[in-house]
Amino acid sequence: MELENTNHKLFKRLRPTQENTVIRTKEDYLFYLEADQIALNIESKQPRLFQDEIWKFQRCLRKVEYLENCKANPISKLTCLHYRYDLEKLSIKLGFVIPRNVFGPGLSIAHRGSIVIHHGVRVGENCRIHHGVTIGTDLINNGVPAIGKNVIISTGAVIVGPISIADGIVIGANSFVNKTFDEPNISIGGCPARKISNKGSEGRWIRATDIIRRRNKKV
Repeated sequence: MELENTNHKLFKRLRPTQENTVIRTKEDYLFYLEADQIALNIESKQPRLFQDEIWKFQRCLRKVEYLENCKANPISKLTCLHYRYDLEKLSIKLGFVIPRNVFGPGLSIAHRGSIVIHHGVRVGENCRIHHGVTIGTDLINNGVPAIGKNVIISTGAVIVGPISIADGIVIGANSFVNKTFDEPNISIGGCPARKISNKGSEGRWIRATDIIRRRNKKV
């Protein structure tokens, strides 16, 4: 409970509109699915049989989140068990330890490979994350990171402790991040991490939720 309260305050301070990274309705579920597909830069309607394992993982993750968060009837619970089994198989195959309800919409996992994330972590929309990343506690403090939207997390980054990462930050490869960075739209890197550039994530990867919202405004 102490961990959840600490992280709730961190994420609320970071950005109140990004506090909710949880699918609560079918409309949310469909939005997450579409945003993830755009973020992965995939145009096909269905995953290919022997490829697209990361897309399959993300689709399965969102399905489990939707069923667990929104459906309570016995049939849905049985269906959820089936998808949880598929999710576990894909997690082992790809090397991911990614709990449910951690990432907002527009998640883009760049490659298969080890990614380990604590269940208390919250990450805003349009996160681009590479392999070799660990996000969790620092074994001294109970809290875990709260990460804003439009953040790019490069290969080998370690992000630990009750800290917050502002919107639009790029975290460099092999960085060790154990303190808060409140300034948005910058690049950080090093061990320990420090600000290294005034250039953030804008233009470096797809901001899928922005694309969907702009399109919906035109309809």
